Amino acid sequence: MKRAIVTPAALAPAALSELKDWLGITTPADDAQLTMLLRAALDSCEDFTGAMPLQQDCEEVLPVSSSWQALATRPVQAITAIEGIPAEGARFALPVANYAIELDADGGGRVLVSNPGAAGRIAVRFSAGLATQWSMLPEGLRHGLLRLAAFQYRQREDESAAALPPAAVAALWRPWRRLRLA
Repeated sequence: MKRAIVTPAALAPAALSELKDWLGITTPADDAQLTMLLRAALDSCEDFTGAMPLQQDCEEVLPVSSSWQALATRPVQAITAIEGIPAEGARFALPVANYAIELDADGGGRVLVSNPGAAGRIAVRFSAGLATQWSMLPEGLRHGLLRLAAFQYRQREDESAAALPPAAVAALWRPWRRLRLA
């Protein structure tokens, strides 16, 4: 599986404002760096919980298969398009009659291609995320994101390797963590 973010989450000015309040910063000098730290915290949150915090438009490339295939990203809100990718040549839109999609109650998305045509792989476009905007994130996730970004900002000069996420952040995110059996 290869995922690409087609349209990144819109990080509200409120997120930056909350982080600056947490850190006691009043000037705009570090705004770009703080925004990058918030984006990195979003990625860390997804890695830890198994769920994308803020809604984004994504694309996953999968091999063609005659059985159901699950998307790796969660929670899927909508599957918007499926394109065939041939070994040579341009992508093409698969006709709706050639595939089936399914959204699971637990946030998973699945695709079944019944007639791939010349495609050896498929590109599945979808939107995924727990919340559409910063203010709609569950309080524990949002607070953990702020704490992680603040932690990284404060540790920017320290070269010792600290575990990510810190225990306080992990405790806030743990209720949303999706466990996988190996």
